[in-house]
Amino acid sequence: MTCPERPLPLQGRTAVVTGAARGLGKETARELTRRGARVALLGREEAALRRVASALPADAYCWGVDVTDDEAMGQVAEEVRDRLGPASIVVANAGIAEGGPFVGSDPDTWRRVIEVNLIGSSITARCFLPDLLASHGYFLQVASLASIGAAPLMSAYCASKAGVESFAHSLRAELAPEGVGVGIAYLNWTDTDMIRDADQHPVLRELRAHMPPPARKVHPAEWVAARLVTAVERRSVAVYVPGWLRAAQGVRAALPAVVTRLSRRELPRLAARTPFEATGLLGAGGRADEARRR
Repeated sequence: MTCPERPLPLQGRTAVVTGAARGLGKETARELTRRGARVALLGREEAALRRVASALPADAYCWGVDVTDDEAMGQVAEEVRDRLGPASIVVANAGIAEGGPFVGSDPDTWRRVIEVNLIGSSITARCFLPDLLASHGYFLQVASLASIGAAPLMSAYCASKAGVESFAHSLRAELAPEGVGVGIAYLNWTDTDMIRDADQHPVLRELRAHMPPPARKVHPAEWVAARLVTAVERRSVAVYVPGWLRAAQGVRAALPAVVTRLSRRELPRLAARTPFEATGLLGAGGRADEARRR
């Protein structure tokens, strides 16, 4: 006698992934469909989104939208509901980065990182919360090691990721009585075009090289995505990828002093070899975002 197959936890559920045109968002969408979800792909690069959707192992739909546009995101939420049903899973993954000294940084570029990473996450949550409340669903906020310990020359990115962590903590407490789960994904280096682009800048490459060996390792996006989707299935409060990042929580109060001490020693050495310059928005997604705003 054979045992009946256990149903997939995500089978038939509607999931929304922002920043789904490439990298981690693309792989997360792929893993969600593999585990039975219907997926809505959101991002600014509509042609790239269509290519991702057509390659997924199940039906998926895409919407070209700027996550910082309240009105457009509200319209997309209505269209997702009409086409796929109410969302019960939302993965706030959209993010961009830039590097370089804060002194002399371009105000528009610096602000844009905050807008996409932090304000975009809040708009995503606001627009899809009616569905999550109705379905007692789950919201996963993609954060970073930068949420726990900030790094020099990445002030906008670190500020935005610290912000999304606090936002998710606040949202979790607020929505707990309503049966909506809120999780935070703490990620280290993931193999995306944004990270590969950062490595083309000598100072950022050297900064990563000075991290301890486990902390400078770059992990495949599909490997990270599989762990994020498992966290979705489990409605996890937090997921750490790689797992050792959990230990950083226990020492986070000491990290600013450690980073400052290392920076005082290493930054002058790096500056003597390579001038510190602004990178602009990193990765193909960042460059596409910048081009659309011109």
